[in-house]
Amino acid sequence: MRLSTKSRYAVTSLLDMVMNSDKGPVSLAEISKRQGISLSYLEQLFAKMRRNNLVVSTRGPGGGYSLSAAPEEVSISDIICAVDEKVEVTNKDALVGSAAYEPCLTEQLWEELSDQISTYLTNISLADMIKNQPETAVIVKH
Repeated sequence: MRLSTKSRYAVTSLLDMVMNSDKGPVSLAEISKRQGISLSYLEQLFAKMRRNNLVVSTRGPGGGYSLSAAPEEVSISDIICAVDEKVEVTNKDALVGSAAYEPCLTEQLWEELSDQISTYLTNISLADMIKNQPETAVIVKH
């Protein structure tokens, strides 16, 4: 199973934002530079996260983005859902309801695995991620 690039970048960019927000809102240009993520891609992700009330924007000099809630209150699952992603393990070539759909023998296994992953991601907050960073961690993508 793989998370989409959209989900990985959303989580990475919010983690970077929180870890660098000690002086106020963080600009997308700063995140882009540190993480090597396209500025236009970050703008799209943050627009979705703003619409889903995960971040707030501040305009003008010194402006940028900050979390709308405490890092302890924002789960990894919240971030993934905000960018319209659903983490799901499937073994299906056809969607439920389509004419080509046939239940597979292992369908229950994949559904239960998806539920376990969802529960796991719901129980990890941005604050947890920050606590688990080594003291010398440098969040820069090479």
